[in-house]
Amino acid sequence: MSSRRSRSTQSGSPGITDDHIMDLMSKLQALLPEHRTGSSKRMSADEVLQDSCIYIRRLHQQVDGLSERLARLLAMSGMNDAEVAVVRGLLHM
Repeated sequence: MSSRRSRSTQSGSPGITDDHIMDLMSKLQALLPEHRTGSSKRMSADEVLQDSCIYIRRLHQQVDGLSERLARLLAMSGMNDAEVAVVRGLLHM
């Protein structure tokens, strides 16, 4: 039997093939900022997933920092609660 056999055949249920997984991993790698610079370096699935997790954590940290900054700016703005709610609503669209 071929090692390129689909996962659906191995598990007995319809599903995703190894080729589809490789395609998805390539697309995920292309989304990472370090790899959008045109580098065609082939990475293992493990490396792509690790880099993706690191990137997502970094994005969460940036969101947290921006949220704290926004909270401070809104507190200093002199706006009433209704106006602050409108601004927050617009930002969460």
